[in-house]
Amino acid sequence: MIFFSIFGKFGAFFASIPLPIFAAIYCILLGIVAACGITFIQFANSNSMRNIYVLGVSLFLGLSIPQYFAMNTTGDGHGPVRTNAGWFNSILNTFFSSPATVAIIVGTVLDNTLEAKQVDDRGIPWWKPFQHRKGDARTEEFYSYPLRINDYIPTRFL
Repeated sequence: MIFFSIFGKFGAFFASIPLPIFAAIYCILLGIVAACGITFIQFANSNSMRNIYVLGVSLFLGLSIPQYFAMNTTGDGHGPVRTNAGWFNSILNTFFSSPATVAIIVGTVLDNTLEAKQVDDRGIPWWKPFQHRKGDARTEEFYSYPLRINDYIPTRFL
């Protein structure tokens, strides 16, 4: 984005994209990001009530808290958080107005505070071998660059 802003022709090209086209690209991009995030759930135990609870509460609060903030924001932009510190109000109102941010915060807090009855509930044993470069034969496949870019990078950086 910095590159495109420096050169006016590129900036003009992106500014000329119609808003509906930009919105469609944005929806597709966010859908792909959400799908990639959901794929991380495949390694956790989906039959565990703990994991179902964490996922359900995260999704529910991720949708309902931003809706509450949107409905209780005044016309001049002041949200439900009102203290004497205006900068603090802006930060909290911004964080809690974003569904993804609320869901990530709630999910992270619940996942790290609720006790897992079995070791496999959180999916951590599956990720354990991949924490070290030589931990598993599949590590090279996960962390390699696409299109044989590794061939062009000196080995001291790998």
